Amino acid sequence: MVFGFVGVRVIKTAIASIFAIITADLVGAMNPLGAGLLAILGVDVTRKRSVKTVSARFLASLVGLLLAAVLFGVIGFQLWVLALYILLAFPIIARLNFKEGIVTSSVVVFHIYGAGELTLHGIFNEVLLLMIGLGAATLVNLVYMPNEEEKLVQIRKEVDEQFSRIFIQISRTLRDSAYMWGGQEIIEADEKVNEGIAIASKALENRLLRTEEIQADEQWLVYFYMRKAQLENVQNMLQLLSQVYQSLPQCHLVADLFDQLSDDVKEPYYTGKTEQLLIKLESVFREMDLPATRQEFEVRAAVLQVNRELQQYLKIAKKDKKRLRAAL
Repeated sequence: MVFGFVGVRVIKTAIASIFAIITADLVGAMNPLGAGLLAILGVDVTRKRSVKTVSARFLASLVGLLLAAVLFGVIGFQLWVLALYILLAFPIIARLNFKEGIVTSSVVVFHIYGAGELTLHGIFNEVLLLMIGLGAATLVNLVYMPNEEEKLVQIRKEVDEQFSRIFIQISRTLRDSAYMWGGQEIIEADEKVNEGIAIASKALENRLLRTEEIQADEQWLVYFYMRKAQLENVQNMLQLLSQVYQSLPQCHLVADLFDQLSDDVKEPYYTGKTEQLLIKLESVFREMDLPATRQEFEVRAAVLQVNRELQQYLKIAKKDKKRLRAAL
């Protein structure tokens, strides 16, 4: 954002539009403002999307010009012919998978209608405006796209911090069965993870060639999808914690695991510390006496299931964090 309300895309649109108008005027095209309008329609959010949509807009416009030439040449320049053009052209363009170019094709056809005559020079002028306007938009898109690396780093820090807070809350819940936790951190973590996925996907679409930058963007997606999967494990843990209505010694032992995990989750690589503690704890659990009451059995069963979810969580972290480390 610039000045708090003007985004990069708006600035690029302004540059592309002015550049297209000046270029069209310099080459002597009629109605150079049309090139500016076409440039506005051509600016997009990512490089890959820009190349795809500009191609679709250009081809759709050629199809529209061809159909309009037939209609205007056979029937003439009547207002109702424009309605007929829309009824015929829009479905054809959509069927050809050029849906993004429906508006652009309408602009050039309406130019032809506004001129009131069908000439090769007029059609060539519209094609020229298309090339200049859409070309200017493509050029601006290819020249500059914002670097999202700093934003992704910040989002990762925030996600890791939210996970750390979640595990602290789980630990506290295990130690005190009367403690009530609202779970706001899970909602915030999910929102941040989704934001990270969206930005990382956008950054990946801005890479046209296979480079180290593409690999880095792919690793960001690996990280955020890893957190997305782990949030499902956390939500399962919370359902199981609702069954822990007594604070038993086993609860305190598992709480120690989550204390350790609240630190491990903020590490960029898999440390294995929580996994080692979990393995030792399972040995301790096997040596403990069996539950003496039904209530104790239910609580200990729920705690054991929490451990199983924690194992799955760590399995995901071990696999994906190793992939992240190998890629760096």
